[in-house]
Amino acid sequence: MSAASTASRIHTQLWQADQLGHATVAAHPSGFAELDPQLPGGGWPLGMLTELIARNPGVGELRLLIPVLRQLTLERKVVIMLAPPLVPYAPALAGFGIDLDYLLIIQAPNAADRLWAVEQTLKSTSFGALLAWLPQDRTRPEHLRRMQLAAQTSHGPVFLFRELPAQFESSPAPLRLLLLPRPEQRLAVQVLKRRGPLLTDPILLQLPQPPLALRLRMGSSTPADRPVRQPLQGIQGRSAPTPLLS
Repeated sequence: MSAASTASRIHTQLWQADQLGHATVAAHPSGFAELDPQLPGGGWPLGMLTELIARNPGVGELRLLIPVLRQLTLERKVVIMLAPPLVPYAPALAGFGIDLDYLLIIQAPNAADRLWAVEQTLKSTSFGALLAWLPQDRTRPEHLRRMQLAAQTSHGPVFLFRELPAQFESSPAPLRLLLLPRPEQRLAVQVLKRRGPLLTDPILLQLPQPPLALRLRMGSSTPADRPVRQPLQGIQGRSAPTPLLS
């Protein structure tokens, strides 16, 4: 191989600080036309960590991921939720078109087990997407470095949900987003870190809405973001290694 061709190949694998790494990052479309152009690869990156940081659960973080989760389960790929604060409401997820047969919820009894389970799941690579809620007071930079290293062998998006103080901490995650709820079922997404130029203005998204019948039944316009203490009905065939929240 000539020096010129080698240099050309290396150049295509690099990203510059003033350019998004669309050509070098494999990604799955987010389902939001306003968001994809601002994400490296034009969607949720594969084989690397994406941190979703919010003040508390229920700001719209699950509805932000509804389009990608729906598509993955339609492709019969398993979506793993690891240690969610509460079990999401199954009828709401099904109402959004998510196939519950391909949704697996795993509970970890303590912070150390949770961090261990995230790493082991990433090493397995046998998932369509991983959603993991990290313990704020026990997550260390070395944990995140190991997770990022393990994620590089995976073939799906990896989402780490973190609490608000995490925005001020350093992280090896290539993509870090701050989620801020807004009126009228909207979500402001502030890009804290990405492979590319700094983005100062938040991206305002209109979150997907569940069917009207389900909203009337729940008495709320955002049932998918309101976890309830009830196990999912569609995953009996994929029992979690520890009991679901009840």
